[in-house]
Amino acid sequence: MRLHCTPSPVTRAAGFTLVEVLVALAIVAVALMAGLQASAALIRNAQRQSDILLAQLCAENELVKIRLARQMPAIGDSSPSCEQAGRTLTVALAVRPTPNPTFRRVDALVLDGSSPILRLSTIVGRR
Repeated sequence: MRLHCTPSPVTRAAGFTLVEVLVALAIVAVALMAGLQASAALIRNAQRQSDILLAQLCAENELVKIRLARQMPAIGDSSPSCEQAGRTLTVALAVRPTPNPTFRRVDALVLDGSSPILRLSTIVGRR
């Protein structure tokens, strides 16, 4: 009796094809880019909040100085500087008359160089 060996079908090696690996890499690259953009947006937002907080401190300090003065502020513009957290900001103060002569409108615009950060306004009355 003769035994015949039939060849077994070719078995495929376990693993991934090049196309599957490239698709997986493309998906990972897109996910990483989305994460990078999200983290960059969070960093920009944190910096903006820090800028606004420092600008608000500067503007409120200048407005409080005007309110605490014993006299009405003179009508006109001035630009005192303000240092907060090691940064020097400029506060552009504009004092304007109102229809009622016992009040003056004071606008404080805080600038970082030439770019505006924050604007605050108040009314100051005669004491």
